[in-house]
Amino acid sequence: MTLFQSIIIAIIEGLTEFLPISSTGHMILASTAMNIHEDEFVKTFEIGIQLGAILAIALMYIKRFFRGWTIYFKLLAAFIPTAIVGLLAYEYIKAYLFNPIVVSVSLILGGIVLIFIDKKVVNSETDLAEVEDISYKNAFFIGLFQCLSMVPGTSRAAATIIGGVFNGLDKKQATEFSFLLAVPTMIAASGYDLLKSDLAMTNQQLSFMGIGLVVAFITAWIAVKLFLKYVSNHGFTAFGYYRIVLGILFLIFMWGTDLA
Repeated sequence: MTLFQSIIIAIIEGLTEFLPISSTGHMILASTAMNIHEDEFVKTFEIGIQLGAILAIALMYIKRFFRGWTIYFKLLAAFIPTAIVGLLAYEYIKAYLFNPIVVSVSLILGGIVLIFIDKKVVNSETDLAEVEDISYKNAFFIGLFQCLSMVPGTSRAAATIIGGVFNGLDKKQATEFSFLLAVPTMIAASGYDLLKSDLAMTNQQLSFMGIGLVVAFITAWIAVKLFLKYVSNHGFTAFGYYRIVLGILFLIFMWGTDLA
């Protein structure tokens, strides 16, 4: 992986991590399209730069985390299912599901669900004044939805937003809960992945990682700001169509170049 390619991957991570279009899926597709060999450093890089995106959300919502303990307990309730399923299924997911075909199919199916959500559910009213008012039961069920995002291409953001809408939140609240839940989930997932890696990085690789973290932080901050404004006014339909088109195009691309 060259410096230019590492910057492209970091931009993709920052732009897509908190949008319902799958950052992992986009990085896998981009790496395949750029013919980047998925060696141990590339895998570690793709995991490590997520910490830059997490930091953007943590700083953006820092006041929310200091309001009181309630939000921590609700996020814990949502995080528990992911932690259990993740520990049990980690090896299987890494071994069998991280490939462009799974990503493309997941993008298409997730896009269809997002369009359905926008047409059938998103306009419903919520009885909750704040995200923190969600019940522990509903928070737990959002966590169950988040487990679906372990399949690459599904999108953690899409899964938790859909789960939020089905569990009493409006589209803005569901999006914000998804952002907040990303902090413990991604720290745990990225930390676990990094601990499993025994890679000793060279000075050049360390510089790539540092640049990637900064780029992911900046692009994630911009993406989240724009995404919240867009969702409040337009919903998720455009993201659904984007997912479907991207998934179909990449299936065609792989079929034409024998990358499958």
